[in-house]
Amino acid sequence: MSAPQSFKSEFLKTLQARGYIHQITHPEELDTAAASGVVTAYIGFDATAPSLHVGSLIQIMMLRRLQQAGHKPIVLMGGGTTKVGDPTGKDESRKLLSDADIQANIAGIKQVFARFLTFGDGPTDAIMVDNDEWLSKFGYVQFLRDYGVHFTVNRMLAFDSVKLRLEREQPMTFLEFNYMLMQATDFLELNRKYGCVLQMGGSDQWGNILNGVELTRRVDQKAAFGLTTPLLATASGAKMGKTMSGAVWLNAEQLSPYDYWQFWRNTEDADVGRFLKLFTDLPLEKIAELEALPGAQINEAKKVLADKATRMAHGEDAAKAARDAAEKAFEQGALSADLPTVEVAASVLAEGVALAVLATDIGLTASRGEARRLAQGGGLRLNDAQEKDGDRLVTNADLIDGVVKLSQGKKKIVLVKPV
Repeated sequence: MSAPQSFKSEFLKTLQARGYIHQITHPEELDTAAASGVVTAYIGFDATAPSLHVGSLIQIMMLRRLQQAGHKPIVLMGGGTTKVGDPTGKDESRKLLSDADIQANIAGIKQVFARFLTFGDGPTDAIMVDNDEWLSKFGYVQFLRDYGVHFTVNRMLAFDSVKLRLEREQPMTFLEFNYMLMQATDFLELNRKYGCVLQMGGSDQWGNILNGVELTRRVDQKAAFGLTTPLLATASGAKMGKTMSGAVWLNAEQLSPYDYWQFWRNTEDADVGRFLKLFTDLPLEKIAELEALPGAQINEAKKVLADKATRMAHGEDAAKAARDAAEKAFEQGALSADLPTVEVAASVLAEGVALAVLATDIGLTASRGEARRLAQGGGLRLNDAQEKDGDRLVTNADLIDGVVKLSQGKKKIVLVKPV
């Protein structure tokens, strides 16, 4: 199941060179198919929130690499599977969402893909499909007779998504136990409808992907392949896409382009080269030059990463505005209309509010305790001046040009505007 040392297809050569490959089923057979014609591949995205976050970006970029190499991507929206909930990596059942919530989330998630993929009717144009189209139409007895017969409970219990949950003595509902059958059925349906031969995903999805590959090969005797990426973590071991302040969302409604730019700008030194390979289209030769920059010059590479990643997700104008705002805020100490602004009731500053309380309420810090610790360590600034007292009252007297500027180190700035 591991990848050979060299590939002949542009697609797999690119994935290997940029660090996307963890495991592949039938690697030589897939390589031959990708070298000799158009391969149709899919990745599924469940609609559990109104936006995807950076943790899903490696999957989106894989679809982009697929299309760049002359193949056809399918974006599978999990309108059906979201009703069940993927148990992989979870200690408890996901909250069941209503049909209306799921459709609202899908509407939000769809927005981001148009910036990364070209959609249309051409042979290599991307398409978007919702698995609710077929999953909700199956009758229960029909589903069990047609597909349940191909799965043994013995093997299902051996998959990590089930085994680890049971080892931790956490209950798994029968509803969740069916998730892997539903995902395997997706692959078979996409193979029949669109000639899809490859499912991709994160390494935590390996068991689910294997089920789909085996089901398609067993039921229809058709070629089917699986490919996974490594689970992504930062050099310090933090989970990709999560920060102390919450998820790094891809939609501007959930996270401003400025904060998105800042997330990439604050990449750890050891991750710059790897992230440039995974999350930008820069040539590998240019990336090698950037990651070799000595000392503090690596910050220039981080700005390139932030520029390229933000441009891809939010467009040229938003990326430029985010960088300009950051330079004004950090290098020139100025205010900018592009900085994140949080409105508070005029009475808040009129009466006075503790710095730690305000910093937490506006999302600058995760908790009041964290805010006080940051202040004591010199990590909080009020109007660019270090403020070590987390209980210091912020009032109308602190307004400059109608706003109060709060900063967490050089990583985050929020303007507070009374209304």
